Amino acid sequence: MIILPPALIAHEQPRPPQAFRATYDWGFASPSGEGKGTLVVLVDLSNDKVIIELHAMSERLMLLEGNRNSGYRIQIPRDSLDERASSLNELPIPFLPTLNNANGLVRLLTEGIGPNVKASRKDANGPKQLRWDGKDNRNQSCTVWLKRTRFEATQTSGGQQD
Repeated sequence: MIILPPALIAHEQPRPPQAFRATYDWGFASPSGEGKGTLVVLVDLSNDKVIIELHAMSERLMLLEGNRNSGYRIQIPRDSLDERASSLNELPIPFLPTLNNANGLVRLLTEGIGPNVKASRKDANGPKQLRWDGKDNRNQSCTVWLKRTRFEATQTSGGQQD
């Protein structure tokens, strides 16, 4: 049996990609209701580009898009919400823990790291299932489940045309 020092093991663990697309099935439960649908995420750390779409029953519930240079915009049609901010932590993002920035989103999705987040069933791309216990937009306790159905590393925007 070969025993490797912890420093060597940490060095050999794969690093998350600089840019990726991922799709998740999601479920939500709180005293104010329940729901399920699809969450689609694109992240590019080279410029902190983030696009998140939240769908339920063929309806877009939320669109969040932007980058470090131009800022971020969130639209939630059901709540007549359309806000802009220079950083992610300034926006009211439903169904996800506080992200702070694109790197926080990457850590959540590829490492399962976030406040009140539990990750399980990991593979080479990170956790396949996530559970978050937090507060909904009415400040009531809620639980959100994410199950990854697709993960694709992509080129950073420096090498890719959008």
